[in-house]
Amino acid sequence: QVQLVESGGGLVQAGGSLKLSCVVTARTFSGHVMGWFRQAPGQEREFVAGISWGGDTSEYGDSVKGRFTISRDNTKSTVYLQMNSLRPEDTAVYFCAARTEGKFVVDSTTEAYAHWGQGTQVTVSS
Repeated sequence: QVQLVESGGGLVQAGGSLKLSCVVTARTFSGHVMGWFRQAPGQEREFVAGISWGGDTSEYGDSVKGRFTISRDNTKSTVYLQMNSLRPEDTAVYFCAARTEGKFVVDSTTEAYAHWGQGTQVTVSS
């Protein structure tokens, strides 16, 4: 069983920064591609970033490139999302997700991820 618990969300002013964390309980954390998604009210869930098993490959959604950085620490079974230069349009619930163990592609679709956290709210004020 794979469990994901996000933390680090909150209220921040535009231009500010936040760092999200996701602690994962899994048989082998390093065997899971990890991703971050977000969902604003009334909108579809959107890919934010993804990272490969060893952290050497990462992908980003167009709206966050150059501002957000995904990373992972396999010794701590944790994936992070550093968010800088935050904008009001970044306001959403942010979800951590894991692909099935053994899948190696950093995929940007929600369907590719089998395990999800409960989400953490990020609110950016103008």
